[in-house]
Amino acid sequence: MADCLRAPDSGPAAFRALKDAPLATLLAAANALRERGHGARISYSRKVFLPITHLCRDTCRYCTFARPPRRGQQIYMTEAEVLDVARKGAAMGCREALFTLGDNPEARWKESREALDQLGFASTMDYVAHLAKRVIEETGLLPHLNPGLMDEARMAELRAVSPSIGLMLESISPRLMERGGPHYGCPDKEPIARLKTIEAAGRTRTPFTTGLLIGIGETRDERIEALEALYDLHTEYGHIQEIIIQPFRAKPGTRMHDAPEPSEEELLWTLAAARIIMGSGANIQTPPNLSPDGLQHLIEAGVNDLGGISPLTPDFVNPEAPWPHLGALATHLAEHGYELAERLTIYPEYAAAPDRWLHPAIAPRIRIATDGAGWPREDDWITGRSREAPDWAKLAEQAQPRRRSVATALARAQTDTRPSEADVAILFDARGGDYRDVCAVADEQRRKQNGDVVSYVVTRNINYTNVCTYACGFCAFSKGRVAPELRSAPYEVEYSEIARRAAEAWNRGGTEVCLQGGIHPSYDGQTYLDILAAAKSGAPNIHVHAFSPLEIMHGASARGISVRAYLQELKAAGLGSVPGTAAEILDDEARALLCPDKLTADEWINVMRDAHSVGLKSTSTIMFGHVDTYTQWARHLLRLRDLAEETGGFTEFVPLPFVADEAPMHRKGKSRRGPTFREAVLMHAVARLVLGRFIPNIQTSWVKMGPEGAVHCLKAGANDIGGTLMNETITRSAGARHGQERPPLEMEALIASAGRTPRLRTTLYGDAPNERRETAIHAPELLPIQQTPAARRKRQAARAET
Repeated sequence: MADCLRAPDSGPAAFRALKDAPLATLLAAANALRERGHGARISYSRKVFLPITHLCRDTCRYCTFARPPRRGQQIYMTEAEVLDVARKGAAMGCREALFTLGDNPEARWKESREALDQLGFASTMDYVAHLAKRVIEETGLLPHLNPGLMDEARMAELRAVSPSIGLMLESISPRLMERGGPHYGCPDKEPIARLKTIEAAGRTRTPFTTGLLIGIGETRDERIEALEALYDLHTEYGHIQEIIIQPFRAKPGTRMHDAPEPSEEELLWTLAAARIIMGSGANIQTPPNLSPDGLQHLIEAGVNDLGGISPLTPDFVNPEAPWPHLGALATHLAEHGYELAERLTIYPEYAAAPDRWLHPAIAPRIRIATDGAGWPREDDWITGRSREAPDWAKLAEQAQPRRRSVATALARAQTDTRPSEADVAILFDARGGDYRDVCAVADEQRRKQNGDVVSYVVTRNINYTNVCTYACGFCAFSKGRVAPELRSAPYEVEYSEIARRAAEAWNRGGTEVCLQGGIHPSYDGQTYLDILAAAKSGAPNIHVHAFSPLEIMHGASARGISVRAYLQELKAAGLGSVPGTAAEILDDEARALLCPDKLTADEWINVMRDAHSVGLKSTSTIMFGHVDTYTQWARHLLRLRDLAEETGGFTEFVPLPFVADEAPMHRKGKSRRGPTFREAVLMHAVARLVLGRFIPNIQTSWVKMGPEGAVHCLKAGANDIGGTLMNETITRSAGARHGQERPPLEMEALIASAGRTPRLRTTLYGDAPNERRETAIHAPELLPIQQTPAARRKRQAARAET
């Protein structure tokens, strides 16, 4: 019935049929839709409630929030009072500041106008906008504003200081404004005016909260008509982030103090109708403090959100109804198989698309506060900087609810069938008990495929120049037109220095040098051959792992030959394998934001296909946690899987969590702050499940994950811990703090701490000679590296030509 009732072409007649459908049928359909769209996750926002003013020009017969002015009464909260409450809320873990106030009070009350004059503001909305801006700046709380009717211009102003705005439609019935009705004498309750405000939010792409107040004299037909109107607006603009169904509660001291309240059946019917009309993906909310004993029934009627809950301030609109205690609420939901999940004031689907839904002044704050799905970050773990895993990751598993969608996707991932993009994306959203399940299954698959041995390689990175013509927004290493002010000066490494470093790497037990650099404007195809020759002259027996697909494309183009022909030249000159960098995210929508002038996803795949076809193995990577989504991560893994199945040419997969601190795009507020710890570990686990049959080695980066984080990854599907490095430049340029070298004994101790057996390997995963290990263990200190300033090298080259 859910699909039938929700069919877009069924029209008003089908929605009208809801009125006479058996309640049990409606509830079953609504619950199925909720389960399809949200699973077992029940969300809420931890907030503070700020009653900016109780004055209102309306006189709703049921309201206790609005009050007339009294002699000596303070009309508006002061800025100091607002900030004091907001700071206390922030200290208690709140993320939202809910601004509630009466509608347009200055239009009725001279006291309001006088107070605004004293405060220096022309209107209540101007004052609210000022307060919202101050709250963000001083406390970091995200405002949600309920300031009343407004036009498109005012909506556009307020979205610059608030990620979301709200206005309850309440009812679409003009009858309620007639004499004796609950909205008599309330000009702001005119349904058409309220619908125009909701439409203005759509036109300005403002995530919007609205809903119905039920039990004030409206009929079921009128509720359906109101929901239809909201459905039509949302269909056109996509901006209604939640529908609140709030039951009327009779309050002493109001003109409706003795009016009957809606029955539980009426509330459940309306919730079910809202879910069926708005669909599986909609967010349907009802305040839990107004129905404290029927929470399970509310969820089964389609509710997936419980609204704002405050550990600090009361519900000033319903002061008689205390908020539920969050701990008790989470326990109660878990006992019934649900997961209580905190969200921001803006819902995840809107937070995950900040360029579309958020003002540029607000978007950076949302980006740094959220994960790849738009939910609040679970911890403060930062790629390349945090030395320890977050506390939650160290706790033994407790009874935690599981989501059916994750369990289903996980079961399918364990078969030989290629998983769907949707299933892989669901695995990246595993949390709580689901997260632990995914990691455990991946670790078991690792054990079956690789045993309990963890490999590492003694290698040296040689980054031969940081001069680059490309404008990659994530890169803090390159020195070019994107961010010349960052960190070290532009440099190049002389061929003699490349040879010296390669020789030193061999003499310190190394089996590999990894050569990569920026795309220098003067480099051509011969340059890369010369760099390769320099490394081989310094250490003839060392394996040269060099040149990203971007460098290879650049060299081939400059040489005027095909990529495949150029790869054959490089192989003949001693190239041993190709690093899988420059992949970033193999999705051109993401690449347009990350690296708009770089090679496309198809071009990266084609270079790797050519490399494998000429007998060059390669690694594969993903650089994630910036502007990307779980769907794009899934697409990336599946593209790698498809090519690996075709060529068998990938030796390993290396997740590279985004290091944000010095990245130009992050400094401009254009990216998230890197993946969360959960996401970083899951990338290894999901990769094992998706790629393991075709790419048997999953590497974790101790430079980016940190030693403790790397151990967690070794228990979630990874079987390799990368290289000793000797020199590491790129990650440290972006702000990472972990060391530049981790000698063999330290690597082996780290591996042993995970309960695994260390193995020294070669680049292509063979066993390295024991002589290499002994040499590395007794290696002398590294000599200082020599880097030639790019300008000086240019002058030297010019003199040589003369």
